[in-house]
This record gives sequence, C-alpha cells and structure tokens, in this order.
Amino acid sequence: MSRSAELGKLFGGRLRDLRVARHLTQESLAERAGLPQTHISAMERGIKLPNLVTLLRLAVALDCKVAKLVGVFDETHLSSILSE
Repeated sequence: MSRSAELGKLFGGRLRDLRVARHLTQESLAERAGLPQTHISAMERGIKLPNLVTLLRLAVALDCKVAKLVGVFDETHLSSILSE
C-alpha cells in the first residue's frame, strides 16, 4: 500500500467515525460542508486526501476542532508510514 493510501485510510476512518457518531449521512455532511457527496465518499475510502480548506469545512460541518479530525495521526507511528 502506498504512503498516501495508508494516510488516506487513517484519515478516512476518522472522518467516518466522526460522521457516524453525529448521526450524519454522507449526503448531509456533504451539504453542511459544501462539498459533493462523492468527495466525502472518496475521503472516507482513503482515495482522496483533503486540503486545508476542506479540513476546515469538515470541522465546521462536524462541529469539531480540526485537531479532532487529524488527531488520528498523533496516535499512529508516522515514521513507519513516512519512511516507505
């Protein structure tokens, strides 16, 4: 698995967990964030990585801090992923 795919899977899992915990569908999250539903789906599957503006939009839409979205990377051995 490529580095970006592994990072994408980590982020996508966190995004899905936060969305489900807030009882939101992909469609409702997409509407709140001003993004296409297909973009939410691709991020959750680890296919797309968000840029900074998208991270900010997601945080607002999920009513959470950006750190909550990217905190998954603090819980991971990044050196093993980045050294590939």
